Amino acid sequence: MNAPSTTTAASGTACWSCGKAAGGAHFCSACGKILPLPAGADYFAFFGMPRKLQLDSEALERRFHQLSWKLHPDNFVRAVEFERNLSLERSSELNDAYRTLREPVARVEYLLGLAGLRKEGAAKQQAPPELLEEVFELNESLDELRQASAAGAGADLASLRDRLAAAQKNFQQKLDEVDAELAVVFGAWDAALDAGAPEAARRELLARMNEILNRRSYIRNLVATVQSELAEA
Repeated sequence: MNAPSTTTAASGTACWSCGKAAGGAHFCSACGKILPLPAGADYFAFFGMPRKLQLDSEALERRFHQLSWKLHPDNFVRAVEFERNLSLERSSELNDAYRTLREPVARVEYLLGLAGLRKEGAAKQQAPPELLEEVFELNESLDELRQASAAGAGADLASLRDRLAAAQKNFQQKLDEVDAELAVVFGAWDAALDAGAPEAARRELLARMNEILNRRSYIRNLVATVQSELAEA
């Protein structure tokens, strides 16, 4: 009998090997064979976790190591080709899932992507209204730094470097504040899931997180730009 493709096997609930109800998330509870992920499964489901944002990092790491050992291709060298391919696919998926979920920002970006809300582009490049004046002053200072550096104006260069170092510190503080704001919304999201909040309330929280991430991305880019300019001056 030909083995099913990973795509068709993933779309049903029966084990591809024994035909019984698969039961387990990664291995058939009846025969123990490795299973494809069900259609529509995500990284959270891969680890058997709800779509929450305040994850237990130690529990996630333990689960990763457990699955890494169980799904490793070395365990399937004598298996049929279908199983060997499944092991390779699942091991790769496991690594991708772990890299994404272990980092808070990557985790929320992934969640927003699942909801179809994480669309990076022009929006994240727009300066937040409350920062317009500071960004304008920063860009002026950066232009002056480039000009002074090109002219070899030592005294002006030192003064501008000090001014930009202070600006970098200021924007780094703002970045820390944004991260703290994001952590608060993480808690609100998890609480909404626990309370079974209506979809409208959850969509509102997702939209708020997306706005915060756009703001964070802009400020992070400012910090990186100033750091790079100071290193080259």
